[in-house]
Amino acid sequence: MPDLPSSRHLVAPELLPVLELLPQLELDDDLLAIIRATPPGERGFPMPDLSPAQRSVQCEERFAPGPAGAPDVRLLVYTPPGVGSRRPAYLHFHGGGFVMGVPEINDGPNRDIALAQDCIVVSVDYRLAPEARWTDSYEDGYAALAWLYGEADTLGIDVARIAIGGESAGGGHAAALVLRARDRGEYPVCFQLLDCPMLDDRTTVSGDPHPYAGEFVWTPGSNRFGWRALLGQEPGDGDVPIAAVPARATDLSGLPPTFIAIGALDLFLEENLDYARRLTRAGVPIELHVIPGAFHGYSMAGPAAPQIQALTRYRHDALARAFAAH
Repeated sequence: MPDLPSSRHLVAPELLPVLELLPQLELDDDLLAIIRATPPGERGFPMPDLSPAQRSVQCEERFAPGPAGAPDVRLLVYTPPGVGSRRPAYLHFHGGGFVMGVPEINDGPNRDIALAQDCIVVSVDYRLAPEARWTDSYEDGYAALAWLYGEADTLGIDVARIAIGGESAGGGHAAALVLRARDRGEYPVCFQLLDCPMLDDRTTVSGDPHPYAGEFVWTPGSNRFGWRALLGQEPGDGDVPIAAVPARATDLSGLPPTFIAIGALDLFLEENLDYARRLTRAGVPIELHVIPGAFHGYSMAGPAAPQIQALTRYRHDALARAFAAH
C-alpha cells in the first residue's frame, strides 16, 4: 500500500485533545488479549458517571434463546420511567471491530435514547470473533430480534416501530441483520440507524485507498484483522460469502429508511458513501451526515464537543421521525 499524506491538519480542533490521548496501534492477537483483559473503564477513558435522568432508566439483564446448539444471547434492556401506551423499540449493537466490546460501553447513550424517544432499548451481547464467526454473531442478532417480537406484549412494545442500529462493527451487524430480516420476512423493521458502520471487507485491501481517511484509531491493518477474524478467511477475496458482508449484497431494495453518519477522516468514509448511494438507487430513503474533521472513534471526545452534540441531535431527530411515521 502506498505511503499516504498525513491528515492531522484536517482534524477538527475540538477533537485534537482526545486524539493526543489515543495510541496509534495496529490490532493483532496479542493486543486483543490485553484489551479484552482490561475493563472498559480502565482503558484510558473512564466510564462517565450517570446523570440523575439517566439513572431513572431501568436496566435489566435478560437472555434470548440462542440459535440451535448455541448459548442464549445476553441482552441489556433499558426501560424509561413512566407507564403509557405501547412504546417503540431500538435494537442496538455495540462496536469493537467484531472482536471486542460489550453492551455496557454504550450504557449512557442507550439510556439517553430511551429517555429522548420514550422507547425500549435492547443492546445485544453478540458472540465475538475469532472464537465465533460471522454466521454465529449474525444469528445472535436475529435471535435478539425474534425475542424482541416475542416479548413485545410483556415489554409494551409497538412492533410496527422497531428500529435497529449500532456503531462501527455494531453498525455492520445492524445492517446485516436488517438485510436478513428483509430476506426472511418474519420480523419487519421500520428504520436502521448506522453510525460509522463497518460494511465492506474490501476496503481493507483496496488498491486505491483514500489519501486522508483511516490514519487514526481504526487503521487498514486493524480493519483487516477484524474482518479476517469475523470471516475466518482473508478479506477482499472473491469467494467471501455475500451474506457475510452488507456492502456485498447485490439487492438493497425493500430496506427500511436509513440513517448513516460518518466522520470525514474515518476509514469507512467511502464504503459508507457508496452504501448510501446504492440505497438511494434502490429507492430507500436515506439521511446521510459527514462530520467534518472527525476520525473513527471521535465520540470519545465527550458530550461537550460540538461534533458529538451535532451527531446526538441528528440521531435523536432521525429516530423521532422514524417512530412518528408509524
